[in-house]
Amino acid sequence: MSLKKKLGLGVASAALGLALIGGGTYAYFSDTVATTNTFASGTLDLSINPEYVIRAENIKPGDIMPRAFELSNDGTLDISRVDIHTDYTVEYGDKYTGGDLGEHILVHFMTNVDKNGLGNIVVGPNNVITTTTLAELKAADGLPDAVANDLYVNLPWLGEVNGERGGLAAGDSDDLIVVFEFVDNTEDQNTFQDAELTLFWNFEAHQTAGTIK
Repeated sequence: MSLKKKLGLGVASAALGLALIGGGTYAYFSDTVATTNTFASGTLDLSINPEYVIRAENIKPGDIMPRAFELSNDGTLDISRVDIHTDYTVEYGDKYTGGDLGEHILVHFMTNVDKNGLGNIVVGPNNVITTTTLAELKAADGLPDAVANDLYVNLPWLGEVNGERGGLAAGDSDDLIVVFEFVDNTEDQNTFQDAELTLFWNFEAHQTAGTIK
């Protein structure tokens, strides 16, 4: 065997030996880049102004009590609906002989001025509540949606019709008007003299549906 052949065979054998020793690994160029990723959630922050809807003293059957308040979305997420949960307690006076004062307090309507499409006119097509008692509202827990507008229409040539779109966008607010009445039902209502009803209205905001980000 010639010297050249011997040298070639020796080099091939050495290369095979190194490959076997290295376990079949090989060297190559590489480069890496690192990323830092975040998932930051938004907030729902519903506020009311004033902090109470009504405070009335020395009321009697036949009294009508209109009140106005504002719901604001101070968070970073849009609100799809605001459910009103009603509860109340009553402390009765010395003349109490039975009955539920909540059945004698009517909520004639609650109008969302921003949603009714008629500016500051109280009566409109999008009343949230229409003549129901506090007792009935308590029984129907979670009703109604205070920022709904089922009659909303957006026409290309007219724009938004019948008020704003339902819901409450981040940074937006809605003005609402509610009218209470201590109904005079011609019955003997002396049982409710010196009574005090404490109304709890909890406004529960809900997020909108998920979207592609």
